[in-house]
Amino acid sequence: MYKRAKLLLYKGANLSAPQSLELTGITLKRGRKLSAQLYDALRELIIGNPRSSGMKLPASRELAEMLDISRNTVVNVYERLFAEGFIETRVGDGTYVARLPALPKISAQSDPLVVEPQMHKSYRLPVASLFNQHRIHDGAPKAFRIGIPAIDHFPFETWARLQTRFWRSRPVNHMGYGHPAGEPQLRELIAHYLRHARGLKCEPSQIIITAGAQQAIMICAALLLRVDDEVVVENPCYWAAAGAFSSVGAKIYGLDVDDEGMQTSQLRLIPDARLAYVSPSCQYPTGATLSMARRLELLQWAQERKSWIIEDDYDGEYRYSGTPLTPLAAIDQSNRVLYIGSFSKVMYPGLRLGYLVAPKQLVEQFLLVRTMASRQPPMSDQMAMALFLSEGHFQQHSRRMRRAALARRDALLEAWDQHLQHIGHMSKVSSGLHVTIRLETYEKEQRLIALANAAGVEITPLSASWIPGSSDASAGRYGLVLGFASVKVPDIVLAIESLKRVWANE
Repeated sequence: MYKRAKLLLYKGANLSAPQSLELTGITLKRGRKLSAQLYDALRELIIGNPRSSGMKLPASRELAEMLDISRNTVVNVYERLFAEGFIETRVGDGTYVARLPALPKISAQSDPLVVEPQMHKSYRLPVASLFNQHRIHDGAPKAFRIGIPAIDHFPFETWARLQTRFWRSRPVNHMGYGHPAGEPQLRELIAHYLRHARGLKCEPSQIIITAGAQQAIMICAALLLRVDDEVVVENPCYWAAAGAFSSVGAKIYGLDVDDEGMQTSQLRLIPDARLAYVSPSCQYPTGATLSMARRLELLQWAQERKSWIIEDDYDGEYRYSGTPLTPLAAIDQSNRVLYIGSFSKVMYPGLRLGYLVAPKQLVEQFLLVRTMASRQPPMSDQMAMALFLSEGHFQQHSRRMRRAALARRDALLEAWDQHLQHIGHMSKVSSGLHVTIRLETYEKEQRLIALANAAGVEITPLSASWIPGSSDASAGRYGLVLGFASVKVPDIVLAIESLKRVWANE
């Protein structure tokens, strides 16, 4: 029996009262989580109605009665919509659709991209210095190395069993040249995971398996950019992404980042930009989340300029309050977003398995570039990952890794506040695997890091993530980036005590 409700516009007697959001027949079916269905329905109503901004929503109890569902279900959906910036609450006055910029209507399918064969005449490397500022670490992780999850929680026995099962099956069919997009079963499972866990509706044919997120970024750069094309990135930024764009001859422009993520109002300063690179769920390295208003502004910019957006969702599974945020690609109505995900931050970086969700009009051309790059990652790893997903291990492991990272974040925050608060403020990040402490000067940043290194503690300088040429007076340019996920709680405490000793005179 379906749970069904036909919801009509409810009106108050006072004509000056705020207009209420029209809820036209929302149908909730068996077989799928009710909260997910209601969330999708409300989100689509808000995005699809350009006049919905500022309209009032029913109270949670009222909507629950209309739909004949639990009030807790409605409350959870409202909390998720609030966290993502779709709605806002007014004390004593109820819940409203947030004031959001309207996306222009799509009148026709997006123009297909035509890529002409070309040779890059020159290589501009304005960010080459970034590579020299980022040490490549190997060996066992230590405090406070960035980019490493809690690999001490890795399910070694399960992974070994799945690998063994693959090889014992004498997989002759998987020992030749595989499809350049990757193993079909793995692509289908990723599409299913993204639909249900991230709200991103995509087809398996849109998914291309890559050797980590970095290769996906490099493939995008090779296909979409020509020499002297302009690219906008967050500033500070993920240095290897900026390096990928620069290596194909593009001009890099950094847009400032604040607590709401990239300042999209600055897009007008680079009117001819062909591509924007963002990490909206957890900006690297600041940890900021791109606000919903700015997400919609960025999407509108891409559609009007016929530009592209690369969304790097490198650690989207690590959100410590509520569910993971809906990707930018899930609200894209014009097929301008290329979504990049990775298994590195949940499994382990050395696995080198990532994926790209390409707009349908670009898939064939991406496959050509993918074939010329490195064909595909090892089939044994792809098949083991497919089994890991299909048997439910990935979902269980993700929860375990998130709990471990949260405990380690809290331990770091507590130890820092107890011993090193005088160095700088450490914010309580709501997502990601690292924290950032701002400092006043480059000299202090470098001095603190040198002392930490001498004590055997790894700390990454925030200044190394800034685009060369940025003003030295930029606010928040200097600081310390500390990764916490790979460090056990006792080792976090010991590392902070070591820093307290060597930084005693700071």
